[in-house]
Amino acid sequence: MKYVILHADGMADQPRQELGGRTPLQAAATPNLDRLAQGGELGLLGAVTDGVRRGSGLTGTAILGYDPKKYYQGPGPFEAASLGVAVGEHDVVYRCTMVTLRADAQSGAKGGLNEIKKLGLHMAMDDATAGLISTEEARELIEAINEQLGSEMIQFYPGLGHRHLMVWVNGKSRAVCQDPQSLVGRPIAEALPAGEGADILWQLMDASFQILRDHPLNEERSKAGQKPANCLWLWGQGRAVFWPSLSERFKTAGVVVSQSDVHRGLGSMAGLAVVEGARLAEGGLRAQAAVALEELKKNDFAYVHVELPDEVVYGSDVVAKVKAIEAVDRELVGPLLEGVTKLGSHRIAAFCDAGNVQQGQGAESPGFFAYRDSAVAAPAGTGQRFTEAEAQASTVPPRDATKFVVRLFAKGS
Repeated sequence: MKYVILHADGMADQPRQELGGRTPLQAAATPNLDRLAQGGELGLLGAVTDGVRRGSGLTGTAILGYDPKKYYQGPGPFEAASLGVAVGEHDVVYRCTMVTLRADAQSGAKGGLNEIKKLGLHMAMDDATAGLISTEEARELIEAINEQLGSEMIQFYPGLGHRHLMVWVNGKSRAVCQDPQSLVGRPIAEALPAGEGADILWQLMDASFQILRDHPLNEERSKAGQKPANCLWLWGQGRAVFWPSLSERFKTAGVVVSQSDVHRGLGSMAGLAVVEGARLAEGGLRAQAAVALEELKKNDFAYVHVELPDEVVYGSDVVAKVKAIEAVDRELVGPLLEGVTKLGSHRIAAFCDAGNVQQGQGAESPGFFAYRDSAVAAPAGTGQRFTEAEAQASTVPPRDATKFVVRLFAKGS
């Protein structure tokens, strides 16, 4: 028996005026996801994340069967695990995002950004990805930061694009920090770190602003019409905790296949073998499907995580999101379903959620699932699609994501 969890991260959405009141999933042609929904059970996920601070990897924690209230500490520890950064039990890992800040005209700030000497209340979040800065450029900047701010207590580590890490040895983890994406276009006055350890975080962010503002690379970016990566934004913190192994729990060898540092780290902490991102990067979605199928020949379980490209996730082009969803369905889901069927008996659970980007941007789209067991005959003529509306209209009661793996791996039917 082969077991697959397909996590479509960030594809759920709200109805959009540009799409005639439909969601991107409703507007997209997704015959393979629809086939999965028609071949089994479709329904909503229960609100298993109530009372838990939001962040990347939260839904993944739940659908791999771990109670987020106990195990989810924030995305920082996941990224550290993926990047191979050693973290002690008393250390705190912060996400360290390169952002673009600008002077906030509404606050009465005068002059350009270059005239502002310190991080403060007169600034606004212009871009939470620093103009989708490249990994190569970002590495140069994070190395400059670590050279000047790194110490025995504080270390900065390069990641991918605008996403990086800071490890605070014996640090504070209870500061209130906000996702920079939720602040785009808004003043940062009420969003700077607060609470325990906030003074240290504020000092580090201010120092990073002073270092990056005048860095030659940012001067080059500005001259080229690109947004400068002029500040490090600290958030998403957490301590590493011990997770019981998913593979040992269900006596099934498993693997995680994802291009996301967060989700590769999540899989690693759950005891799954990790497919390195380099195996997936050049071949895109088709390579991800091929690698997942290759790994399923050696393992009985695969957690396949996919998310839309940054330029789609953080952009405003809804039609581009529709096309990206169609590409996932065509290039990943289709080959994966076809290949798993050839491997024999199987169970597949597909989960879809709004991801981390929509948080703080109004009503959140519901998470939902489709589940198919090859040993159970598909219901005839349902015609249902893999969409938010049809999951909401389903007569299937909402399922607790943390308990879904028990059903997935259950012996017998």
